[in-house]
Amino acid sequence: MSATQLLVFAKAPVPGRVKTRLCPPCSPDQAALVAAAALADTLAAADAAPVAVRTLVLDGAHCAPPAWRTVRQRGNGLAERLANGYLDSAMPGHHALLIGMDTPQVTPGLLGTAVRALATADAVLGLAEDGGWWALGLRDPADAAALRRVPMSTPDTGRSTLAALRRRGLRVAALPVLSDVDTVADAHRVVAACAPGSAFAAAVAAHVPVAVAGR
Repeated sequence: MSATQLLVFAKAPVPGRVKTRLCPPCSPDQAALVAAAALADTLAAADAAPVAVRTLVLDGAHCAPPAWRTVRQRGNGLAERLANGYLDSAMPGHHALLIGMDTPQVTPGLLGTAVRALATADAVLGLAEDGGWWALGLRDPADAAALRRVPMSTPDTGRSTLAALRRRGLRVAALPVLSDVDTVADAHRVVAACAPGSAFAAAVAAHVPVAVAGR
């Protein structure tokens, strides 16, 4: 029976390199604090998920939680880095479930739903409200080759990813649609879905003005 490896695809929260669409009204330092909190909540949920192995697929320098593996991102462009993340982290006998750091409202229960879906589907895909996706699970990590020609960071990325997976003959199960965090409005909307004690919710309250939440 196959086990599942959970991949968290992340960028180190360095000012000026993360959450730049929050600036303004946030400063680069504030945006980095928000990104760090989103990553912390994501890692905490992943730590409690029912998976066999946890791996941080990282751009930059950041400490992974204890017992996690770290794999460095490589490649030109997001599509190539995602595909290589699956390839470079692949383990024999393990499915791969990848999530980003922009959905800090994710829960261990939701990740468990994705893991269980991989028992019968070839892939699981969680679309994002902005047209992208927040999670992609693959029974065979080699099927991540489908991502290499998918245009990323567009309103059609999710649909294009689904089409690319189906062209490989994969049976794809759907996960719930989530909001990810790009803009100030996104940040305030996601806070409402976060668990009590969320580091992300605290960071948004401290660093992202409510008065401009609609921008």
